[in-house]
Amino acid sequence: MPTVTSADGTTIAYETTGRGPALILVDGSLCHRDFGPARALAEQLADRFTVHIYDRRGRGASGDTQPWSPEREIDDLAALLDAAGGEAYLFGASSGAVLAADAANRLPGFTRVVLYEPPFIVDDTRPARPATFRPGIEAMIARGDDSGALKTFFRDVGVPGPVVAIMKLTPNWKKLKGLAHTLPYDLTILGDTSRGEPLDSSRWSAVTAPTLVLDGGKSPQYMRNAARALSEALPKGEYRTLPGQTHIIKAKALAPAVKEYLTT
Repeated sequence: MPTVTSADGTTIAYETTGRGPALILVDGSLCHRDFGPARALAEQLADRFTVHIYDRRGRGASGDTQPWSPEREIDDLAALLDAAGGEAYLFGASSGAVLAADAANRLPGFTRVVLYEPPFIVDDTRPARPATFRPGIEAMIARGDDSGALKTFFRDVGVPGPVVAIMKLTPNWKKLKGLAHTLPYDLTILGDTSRGEPLDSSRWSAVTAPTLVLDGGKSPQYMRNAARALSEALPKGEYRTLPGQTHIIKAKALAPAVKEYLTT
């Protein structure tokens, strides 16, 4: 398995498929190459792009040098960008969309970007996330209550209680527990974007790449409003809805929109 070494010495595992211009995919919370939508999406995109999928630090086969910081996750993407030849397209989903936008703000080698449903809360269409939310997750993880942290997270993002109870009985719950320690990472990347207030566009004022922000037509309204808000905050942002889609990515529905934007 190929790896790159990030600026702080952390080993980041990745793999490549397809032919064409380089495209790096960034996962959201609780996902990595072998657990989440990245591999299926890469397969759908491989006919047009050389697609790089990777394990974000603390996940899968990548390292987790402490102290963690958002800047170090951007350094990881800088190392992958170098491995891809110094220039690439970029795709990010959910909290990975926020990381991708932050990376595009700092790294000019990303020439065109697609983002899917950044999980901001920018208005009153759902309750704001309390300031105690991330510290509470961190406290549960610190005392070894990974299941409690996961349950709290899933309930916050709208997964019904009975569904969470069923999830806890499945083999995937053990995999999720192995990733629970990264929940504070993604919540930190979100920063103060969950308070029900408009986005601070200065955060992404240096993004020079044309950027498409997508949402699903059946997603919660607060997520759709967040996607539109990010498109308006980006210097070269566009907004589009994929009819019939939700926050759960379906590669066959998403890939055509990604291809169209990156190749026109």
